[in-house]
Amino acid sequence: MMLTDNTRIDPRAEDRVQALGMLEILDSPPDREFDLIAQLAAELLGCPIALVSLIDAQRQWFKARYGLQVSETPLEQSFCRVPVRLNRPLIVPDAQADPQFRDNPLVKGDPNIRFYAGVPLRIETRPDRPPVPIGTLCAIDNQARQATSQDLQVLETLGQVLETLLAARLAEARARHVAEQYGQALAEKERLHRQLQQAERLAQIGSWRFTVADERVEWSPQLYSIFELPPGSAIAVEEAYDFFPPEDRQRLQDAVDQTVRTGRGFDVEVTMVTAMLQERRVRSLGEMELQDGQAVAVFGVFQDITERHELETALREAADVDELTRLGSRKRCNAHLDQTIARCQADGAPLVLVLIDLDHFKAVNDQCGHAMGDEVLRRAGQALRASWLAGSFAGRMGGDEFVLLLTEPDLLADLPGTMRRLLATLRQDVECPGAKAPIAVSGTLGAAWLAPDCMDRATLMSRADQALYQAKNAIRGTAAIAGQEGALIAS
Repeated sequence: MMLTDNTRIDPRAEDRVQALGMLEILDSPPDREFDLIAQLAAELLGCPIALVSLIDAQRQWFKARYGLQVSETPLEQSFCRVPVRLNRPLIVPDAQADPQFRDNPLVKGDPNIRFYAGVPLRIETRPDRPPVPIGTLCAIDNQARQATSQDLQVLETLGQVLETLLAARLAEARARHVAEQYGQALAEKERLHRQLQQAERLAQIGSWRFTVADERVEWSPQLYSIFELPPGSAIAVEEAYDFFPPEDRQRLQDAVDQTVRTGRGFDVEVTMVTAMLQERRVRSLGEMELQDGQAVAVFGVFQDITERHELETALREAADVDELTRLGSRKRCNAHLDQTIARCQADGAPLVLVLIDLDHFKAVNDQCGHAMGDEVLRRAGQALRASWLAGSFAGRMGGDEFVLLLTEPDLLADLPGTMRRLLATLRQDVECPGAKAPIAVSGTLGAAWLAPDCMDRATLMSRADQALYQAKNAIRGTAAIAGQEGALIAS
């Protein structure tokens, strides 16, 4: 039969090119199975040429060829593009008499095509779409002839065999791609795992996971490093908790238990002692892992924050501790006094505030130099940190002014005796080069009780200050207690 190709636009061209790309078959080496089918088609139809032709965007390429030397031809010269575009068999009994093909260079010249019979080869690329025609199995003769129904049946049967081979090739290509993607995914996972380990080492962070059902603990390599344990060591839950002092252990256990009960995450800072008996400060974060709404594990991280904790402690100490005397700073004094007043008010406990001025301190600075003045202040600090004042709080308000909070019952039971002892311990004779006699440095004290009419820091400080000036105006190196005017205390 003669067919006229009236359709010039191939609606499946894009799908065909995509399918050929998925097959990875174009320009591939010869395959014996394809070659045998081409040879069989030629022999069964009695034709000198048979081809397995694939239609690309700009050419037809022969996956198998029998009786022909060239491997491809331009698309515009192709007979096979017609059955591919029409998606049905094409029989051309005499190409020289067919208006569609008579001017074709392959008809007018080598290989002098007269007879052509071809069936489309289809491949299914997606289950939700019909198979895509991508090429043909065709038989060619240089003599005009009529094709029988048996000839067409042979081509269609062999074409089905080819489609099975193509489907197998597509499955193989897909499997290869899946394997490559899986390999790439594994490589990417390994790379990310190595990066995570590097990040953990750099940030001193180790990850952990605790399964609720069997109480199994999983640690990352860096967490073993933080605990100074060999990597991979088996760790039970109780053994993990044993690295923490009792109070911090309880805090950590309570945090984990609360997360298991409520599903809320936790963030705590605790102290631990490593396997090598090194004390470290660590921060632990954790949250719940759920499956189908059920708690299956708690997971999180530990971070070694020892250096940060030590720095923060040092900064707090610098703000809270007077560098010269090692007593509380003015800021710390005010805060501690407010806290102590509030606690004593709540508990109904007694409190005495003592203000201290050093006598003749200016003379030491003027005559002996500031280095000796600093030494006088250091000695005063040592006196106020003496063991017999344990439980009290001492601070330097500035210059040669100090404050002492007394809350210990034994010290308050005989306040005048405590004041006399303070006066004695604060006395020091300072030898100055070239001076005729030592400078006698003493302390003058003013004390005030926490009372119903004196229940805040400002009032208590004012009352102790009045007592201090009462003693100073009378005799330096003595002490006075607010409310006991005229009763000076001397050492």
